Amino acid sequence: MKKKIEKINKLLIQHFGIPLKAKINPTPLDAIIGTILSQNTNDKNSYQAYRNLKDNFNNWDELSLLKPSQIEKYIKVAGLGKQKSKAIYELLQSLKKKENSISLDLIKTKSDVEILDELTSYNGVGVKTASCVLLFSLERNICPVDTHVHRTLNRIGIVKTNTPEKTFYEILNKIPDGVAHSFHTNLIRLGREICKPANPNCSSCPFLKICKFDDKNLKPRPNPKTIDFMLLDNL
Repeated sequence: MKKKIEKINKLLIQHFGIPLKAKINPTPLDAIIGTILSQNTNDKNSYQAYRNLKDNFNNWDELSLLKPSQIEKYIKVAGLGKQKSKAIYELLQSLKKKENSISLDLIKTKSDVEILDELTSYNGVGVKTASCVLLFSLERNICPVDTHVHRTLNRIGIVKTNTPEKTFYEILNKIPDGVAHSFHTNLIRLGREICKPANPNCSSCPFLKICKFDDKNLKPRPNPKTIDFMLLDNL
């Protein structure tokens, strides 16, 4: 699987380019709160909700003094306000009790598995959120799996799983070194722009030759990118 993922990543880069990385990585706690806010909404709305918190509070300690209903007012733009405000509130309160400090910086020295176990022990924090902290804050070679990554990997035929969490564990430790950020980011782009849940643009897909998806939409699209089919032959 590792060799297949490496070749898939090369084709994604050939099609979409190398994704940009943030100039400054968020702290683990910043990353986990930002990821909670990003659930089931678009990037613009989740970022606005995140900025509402950052611009109105000097630190997360201040935010921890609020009730969930008060937090909800600042993050309403991201949707699911009650659910997300409760998750953020419970996370901050749990850190207060467990660490006596509202910080996750101590996880930096732990292994990937230890971090996954610790973060998912908090209410409202699932595997996807924890894996986003590993990738985007700590720069670990971990690929978070959302619905786009899950769908595209199953359609291409890299995995045969029925949930994003199962897909995550299927590819865990099978990502070639240094590939996770590019692989994750470009798979999301593939899922949003081409490999859509309904009516995918299969004729424009760089994986058309090998994709296992049965219900392909092969209507012609203008100017499909040329890709290196030599890489596909050995998948």
